[in-house]
Amino acid sequence: MTELKNTERELYLFRVRLLVIGLLAFVCFSILLGRYVWLQIVKHESYATKANENRISVVPIVPNRGLIMDRNGVILARNYSAYTLEITPSKITKDLDTLIDELSTLVDIQPKHRKRLRKLMEESKSFGSLPIRTRLSDEEVARFTAQRFRFPGVDVQARLFRQYPLGDVASHVIGYIGRINKRDAELIEDSEDAPNYKGTSYIGKEGLEKSYEKLLHGNTGFEEVEVSAGGRPVRTLSRNLPSSGKNLILSVDIELQKVIEEAFGDRRGALVAIEPETGDVLSFVSMPTFDPNLFVEGIDQQSWNELNTSEDIPLLNRPLTGAYPPGSTFKPFMALAALELGKRTTTQAIVDPGFFAFGSRVFRDDRVGGHGLVDMYRAVALSCDTYFYQLANEMGVDAIHDFMAQFGMGQITGIDLDNERKGLLPSTEWKRTAFKKAVNQRWIPGDTISLGIGQGQNTFTPLQMAHATATLVNNGIVMKPHLVKQVEDPQTKHRTLTVPKESNRIPLKQENVDFIKNAMAGVVREGTGARAFAGAAYISGGKTGTAQVVAMKKTEKHGTKHANERFRDHSWYIAFAPLDKPKIAIAIIVENGGYGSESAAPIVRKAMDYYLLGKRPTEKVAPVQPAVGNEIEDVAHVDGEEHVIPPPQPTLPANPAMPQTASKPTAEVQNKPVPEVKSATVKK
Repeated sequence: MTELKNTERELYLFRVRLLVIGLLAFVCFSILLGRYVWLQIVKHESYATKANENRISVVPIVPNRGLIMDRNGVILARNYSAYTLEITPSKITKDLDTLIDELSTLVDIQPKHRKRLRKLMEESKSFGSLPIRTRLSDEEVARFTAQRFRFPGVDVQARLFRQYPLGDVASHVIGYIGRINKRDAELIEDSEDAPNYKGTSYIGKEGLEKSYEKLLHGNTGFEEVEVSAGGRPVRTLSRNLPSSGKNLILSVDIELQKVIEEAFGDRRGALVAIEPETGDVLSFVSMPTFDPNLFVEGIDQQSWNELNTSEDIPLLNRPLTGAYPPGSTFKPFMALAALELGKRTTTQAIVDPGFFAFGSRVFRDDRVGGHGLVDMYRAVALSCDTYFYQLANEMGVDAIHDFMAQFGMGQITGIDLDNERKGLLPSTEWKRTAFKKAVNQRWIPGDTISLGIGQGQNTFTPLQMAHATATLVNNGIVMKPHLVKQVEDPQTKHRTLTVPKESNRIPLKQENVDFIKNAMAGVVREGTGARAFAGAAYISGGKTGTAQVVAMKKTEKHGTKHANERFRDHSWYIAFAPLDKPKIAIAIIVENGGYGSESAAPIVRKAMDYYLLGKRPTEKVAPVQPAVGNEIEDVAHVDGEEHVIPPPQPTLPANPAMPQTASKPTAEVQNKPVPEVKSATVKK
């Protein structure tokens, strides 16, 4: 039986299928069209940027770091270009040790290089390249380049390196740069300068390199580079050139710095020389020094151990952070304070019995039997302790504090180096806040007496003493001490002064200042500075000082070779020259150097001979003559046993300008026997 086809039904089903297929095709094409609109129109900018990022790499261009030069144009810090072998850890396809082993067949890679790379990998937070070898030779670059296809993630880059051509000369001034570590990176990321440090691997760590980091660094540039699918550069599309860092023109005379460092030899200490009229720091010496080149690429462990564990502490910036009792270098300022505050006149005199009795305590002078009749000139020139014991007792601690603070003692000078130490200029207010127990907060009058000779709680930095001396001889005009004299634009060569004018003026009477300067010249004419400056072609003023390190037994002698070297007194000397119009003011301390006249003053003589006369120490100088006046340094007598002090024997004044009649001595030093008492220990 024949089955008839239902044509209409089949046609209907066909039409339904066709409609479904058409609708499905429409939906699919609608989705494609919508996706096309989304990608090409709505998200066009975003995907275009991503496409460009895949095709174009934005590479930062690190600027040239600014140069550092001395006042005469001698280069102290410069840059040079060299090739570096670098590894990008995220791109390497082999085990790191295996990769380095293979690289070592082409390039000399030592165990220390491996160790440093791993340390950098631990510290680095970026996915950038890290150096494994720096300063490659041309042969090493050629060998690696020929085999580069074997080492994905490894490449040779041209980098700028910092160099300090004079090595350890003025190292505490210049400082050094070092690779940015994790802590540095965190600080940079939190700062507004973060974009300017893209691609930068090094930053100032110490000295002027650190304090002038922003100026020295410059402005980072960038270039857009088209790259292949493999990441290789094809062509440069655009470039925004970087701006080099500013150049620093220092106030330091590097030849003077060399003369002084050589004069120190292997002794420890510090010296700061300042031009009073401008505040220019002519020399800033901290001994011993170190070679800053060791730190640029990361110091090796052996060198670090030698520096960090040395008993001489070469990394310590002594002029900036070393705080010492000033000893008798404090006395000229005490004398000036007495004149300005009306506590003394220049002609008023006392009879020095060789001690000052205060209650049951006895403060001793350095000369047994005393200096006899002493006015202010002789007190400064011959360094009479008794005179200043009495003066300090009359002035009081707060008057001393307020006067000395004007000269920057115990204050931050504001020099252009970080981490300056304040030191200590004591006062009653300081003691109230420094101690928790009420019994320790009260100022004891007897403590004031030691302050008069620069002992007690007084501790100042060599920088502060040089600044104070410069201010004194500049007639009270305060110039901020500075190491950078000018900042230079490397393009235009335009220079800007860092300290263009005075900070302030201390209201001093000129006749008082002139008297103190003349009394300090007396130290050189007839006092403890006479031997060191015998035959000098200029007139200078100065003041020696001896700061006691530890209390010694009475059988030992302070400041001499008889004491243990580390227990000897510190040797101080402050000075200026010429007398009529000072061009240089100096403060020096030689640690454990003994008497200031023996250790410190001769170094100052060499410094002044060079700076004022151009005479180097190797040239023939006038023979040293014996001192005319007081040969004995003023070191406080230390004796814990009971004894009777003999009555003083007054002598005639040695200074012809001193009147033959003296004012009546105060009760503490009248010519009479004193009861048997225990001597107080006074550190000087």
